[in-house]
Amino acid sequence: MDIKSNELFWGSTIEEVKKGYIENEEEYKCIICEETFQKGRIYEIKSELYDARKAADIHIEEKHSSMLEYLLGMNSVFTGVSEVQRELITLISQGLSDKEVAAKLEVAASTIRNHRYKLREKEKQAKLFLAMMHLLSKNANKKINQWDHDIICDADKTATSLDDRYNTTDKEKNDVIKIYMDDNKALKNYPAKEKKKIIVLEEITKNFSKGKTYSEKEINRVLERIYEDYATIRRALIEYGFLERSNDCSSYWVKE
Repeated sequence: MDIKSNELFWGSTIEEVKKGYIENEEEYKCIICEETFQKGRIYEIKSELYDARKAADIHIEEKHSSMLEYLLGMNSVFTGVSEVQRELITLISQGLSDKEVAAKLEVAASTIRNHRYKLREKEKQAKLFLAMMHLLSKNANKKINQWDHDIICDADKTATSLDDRYNTTDKEKNDVIKIYMDDNKALKNYPAKEKKKIIVLEEITKNFSKGKTYSEKEINRVLERIYEDYATIRRALIEYGFLERSNDCSSYWVKE
């Protein structure tokens, strides 16, 4: 849940996002949960043997359903897709005809046509915007998130909102952590300002492993070592989208 974790997802190309993993000389790495698959290694999955690339493909399908489903499940502040559009894309991806989609949504067929038109317009705008940003980075000789000598950090992809509270640089994050946390990463005091709260909560989340399920007692045990009022921290981790929990509050896990 650190800065590099954010960069893995947000720094991926469109093709990498579509596949769900990045590739380097040694491995394939999931951009959602960061699980790695070493090149040259054979993976046994359900009694079948696969190379690293195929194992990465299977991992995306089994662990995250599909990249389309994962992206549709993200907060709309990141995707720019409305709830109606999300539902429409989901139904179309299932192979339903426009007539069947209209019946499912209980709307006229002409409404589906209008939605298709708007989605196409959004697609064209996104393509041109990406082209402009690439050209801007090239002409300015630096990426848009570089501010003076600092890097503007991306909000975590599980954030429950997106506003000025998330507008921070890597230097600001490091400074806040030094002020509010000691050398053992225990919290000296809980910040009052929202922006600083988010930075501290992001750092605290590093104490939990992705893909692991924790009981409330286990969560409390970890947080109690970090801050006396661990219940406040636990609630905030849920509120700001760093952790998820079951409806009965018996299970917790790092939100991916």
